[in-house]
Amino acid sequence: MSIPHQNTSVISFIEYLQFEKRYSKHTIISYQNDLDQFFQFLLSQYETADIKQITPSMVRTWLAELKGDEMTAKSINRKISTLKSFFKYQLRQGLVVTSPMTTITSPKISKRLPSFVEQKHLDTLFNHVEFADDWEGETKKIVMRLLYNTGMRLSELISLKESQIDYSYKQIKVLGKGNKERIIPVNAELLNSLKQYADSKPEGSVENIFVSKKGKQLQPRYVYGFVRENLALVTTVKKKSPHVLRHSFATHLMNNGAELNAVKELLGHSSLAATQIYTHNTIEKLKEVFAKAHPKA
Repeated sequence: MSIPHQNTSVISFIEYLQFEKRYSKHTIISYQNDLDQFFQFLLSQYETADIKQITPSMVRTWLAELKGDEMTAKSINRKISTLKSFFKYQLRQGLVVTSPMTTITSPKISKRLPSFVEQKHLDTLFNHVEFADDWEGETKKIVMRLLYNTGMRLSELISLKESQIDYSYKQIKVLGKGNKERIIPVNAELLNSLKQYADSKPEGSVENIFVSKKGKQLQPRYVYGFVRENLALVTTVKKKSPHVLRHSFATHLMNNGAELNAVKELLGHSSLAATQIYTHNTIEKLKEVFAKAHPKA
């Protein structure tokens, strides 16, 4: 990624995210892409990349262009968040006196309920769908089971090391966003499967738990592919991604009476606001039960 004119303020900010905030590689790339796009726009429209000359009007013009390109409100909000973090950092460094983001408001996003797979369909997947009797088949089955049983993010699962698994206490220590650790309990049956899998890894494998038949770390695209393929066998939901298994984990917990705060901790959310969307799925489930069971519904 090229930073316009090797903008030192951007370089300094990216290094801060990388070495002090310890953000993931994926997150850092997103920040860098947003800033690169913004400064390229400034150079092309205003012939400047000087942060001291940036005004709210310049920012709004860029956002209007993004909206004109039919960028979603969610994506625009992420770019606004990037700029707010960037200028907040510049304020602390004393490189700007005021932030041009003070008067910038984020567009409203219509709340959509997270997609999830019904419990009976996942039971069908894990109890009746046959996976190939080889290393790839075993990898696919146990990866999908762990995604659903723990609610892990794909990035967390791919980077999982055996040292993070505590077989005695039946738990896994997960390293989430911002390098925040959380503990997730795991049932004995799945842990035994994990132990057998780890003990059978190809010779010369990397230290990650899940590896390819050549002992290499799994790639996100590969996992996306087989999750989509196998979910398609049991469900018609539009989204068939690893994250849908995370949504299913949370939704099924809520539907079975789990406390909101407990679900928040298991998911690794920083605030309850992000977890509360799963209560809406619970309400929809109640409406469905009411409609089917009540004579006056």
